[in-house]
Amino acid sequence: MHLGLVGYGNIGKALLGLMGAGEPARLTVLARPGKTVDLPGAEVVETVQELIAAAPDLLVECAGHAAVRDTAVPALRAGIDVVLVSIGALSDVALERALHAAAEEGGARLILPAGAIGGIDLLSAMAPAGGLEVTYRGTKPPQAWRGTPAEELIDLGGLTAATVFFSGTAREVAQAFPKNANVAATLALAGAGMDATRVELVADPQASGNRHAYSVHSPLGDYEIRIDNRASNGNAKTSAATIYSVLREIRNRKGPVVI
Repeated sequence: MHLGLVGYGNIGKALLGLMGAGEPARLTVLARPGKTVDLPGAEVVETVQELIAAAPDLLVECAGHAAVRDTAVPALRAGIDVVLVSIGALSDVALERALHAAAEEGGARLILPAGAIGGIDLLSAMAPAGGLEVTYRGTKPPQAWRGTPAEELIDLGGLTAATVFFSGTAREVAQAFPKNANVAATLALAGAGMDATRVELVADPQASGNRHAYSVHSPLGDYEIRIDNRASNGNAKTSAATIYSVLREIRNRKGPVVI
């Protein structure tokens, strides 16, 4: 497989580090101009045009919301399937429509990995029945919220107990906390939608990792899921499971059996 990679930060480096020998067979990385990419054998490009001209079989975006419009839209239009890590970017209605239109025009697929959360298959299966009520609660240690608007809402360094500092819809949280909203956005897109999915964000000084919990009420049944994820090395905001979820999507693309 010829893999294209947008971004070579924490997620990109960790993802490639999980791959075995000869995996992928060919690699093209889109990096910021001037960024050092120490990947022997990889083709490093600095423009979207060069990336698309390289014609990867699959493109993985892991460069943040701002990169989605500039890279995923033209790649889909060119017929290249895209695995989107920055799912919260779809809270932008215009961008979501542009991605759908580009995928249809190019005959490509926009792939949204489950990331750090489970049960997405069941939630998506229930959605057509209607009547979904989904509530998500994301809890992380205070240091994982540094560098986000949470610093303006609460005293992260002075917390002694778990504190809810944001409550709203999945769309609102994706727009206010773009680096911390991918799970909420994934749940919303699979289930009740961006404006009907309720979200709470919590800073907990006793938390040792990232906790994702949500409840679903549906005419088909009810369920609750809680996952305590370990943070990835180098970025407390990202769960390690997110990187493995992206790896799963890549391997499912080439494997004889898809699970």
